Amino acid sequence: MRSYRQYCGLAAALDAVGERWTLLVVRELLIGPRRYGELLADLPGMGTNLLAERLKSLSHLGIVTKDDQLYRLTERGRGLGAAVGSLTRWGLAELDEPESGTACRAHWGLGGLRAMADARRVPGLEESYEFHVDDEVFHLRVSGGAATVGRGPAERPTMTMTTDSKTFVRLGSGDYSARTAQAEGRLTIEGDPQAARRCALVLGLDGSA
Repeated sequence: MRSYRQYCGLAAALDAVGERWTLLVVRELLIGPRRYGELLADLPGMGTNLLAERLKSLSHLGIVTKDDQLYRLTERGRGLGAAVGSLTRWGLAELDEPESGTACRAHWGLGGLRAMADARRVPGLEESYEFHVDDEVFHLRVSGGAATVGRGPAERPTMTMTTDSKTFVRLGSGDYSARTAQAEGRLTIEGDPQAARRCALVLGLDGSA
């Protein structure tokens, strides 16, 4: 492994996970345990030899473990969640209309939801939202001053959004509004319009858009 040879926490972190593709492997495993073939399918452009090399390195560092043919993050590996979330929030602002052929997976939007949701933006809010993205269903629950994001339907959602994965991810950029996506036929919203605005505020987006 190459090293920056600098006695610094950031340099040490980059020594461990700064190689190309490494944090994208971590992104996939933050969703949950995955089989090798699933990881390879959801990391388009990454060859099998490179994936095997990255998993071996992450295992050696105590970030990833394998059992019953499933790769999963260790407690130390899950500690990367906050850093991945911060980078995701930062990167969303860089997104524009995706080029033709650009890969996207619906569950990548789940990571975006987790990175963006902050219940403190709407104090006292108690409600849930449901998102149908391609063939996946996600939910966002705001309760007790906390925002919880997960796979599967919401319990009594006040707002349901249906869209495709690229639109869903791009909405997180803040530069592409739900109103525009609806006008272009890329998004439908059902339920309380005010709930949709509150959901946008929880996600740090313009609730009037």
